[in-house]
Amino acid sequence: MSRLSQSQSLNYQTARFMISAPTLAQCPPDDGAEVAFAGRSNAGKSSAINTLTRQKALARTSRTPGRTQLINHFSLGDDTSRRLVDLPGYGFAKVPEEVKREWQRHLAEYLRGRRSLKGVVLVMDVRHPLTEFDQTLLGWADDQDMPVHILLTKADKLKSGAAKQALQQVRQRLQEWEDLVTIQLFSSLKREGVDEASARLDAWLATEPG
Repeated sequence: MSRLSQSQSLNYQTARFMISAPTLAQCPPDDGAEVAFAGRSNAGKSSAINTLTRQKALARTSRTPGRTQLINHFSLGDDTSRRLVDLPGYGFAKVPEEVKREWQRHLAEYLRGRRSLKGVVLVMDVRHPLTEFDQTLLGWADDQDMPVHILLTKADKLKSGAAKQALQQVRQRLQEWEDLVTIQLFSSLKREGVDEASARLDAWLATEPG
């Protein structure tokens, strides 16, 4: 994989579906570099992926939160060595507890065992940040020294001052992880925060893991 120059950025508009995998073992070969998107159901994860890739339906949005139970991989055009990964959402899904625990087990295995994973984009609704699931995922990431970039989505639902206050509050609560976690406001509706998020993806996907 070639190294990107400082002025070069990846074209996320070329992202296209590769494969859906129910388990880590069925994911694509563990080489190159990939960035995974995680978030509680209804946090706006699919909308964020669609906004960042400038596609309307790359990641399917559903009126039934938690419907996606697969690890979905997307390549950047023909370059299958750089990938975006859409992880299953959790929270509001009306499924048995046993199924939820199974999803969680596969997610933990992916985060702990995927060598090509360079970073996680954790999507949170700015009005309801740091849910129990969010904190569990942050704990897994901390165990693996895995960098996390938090998108506080639906920022358009709050006035500017309130959104900035929410951002500051989350930063304060995550001070102990400040060497591992970065945070920003994001709005799919108004396309706010896209450049900042894209730059973070560029940094993670710029080089092949060594």
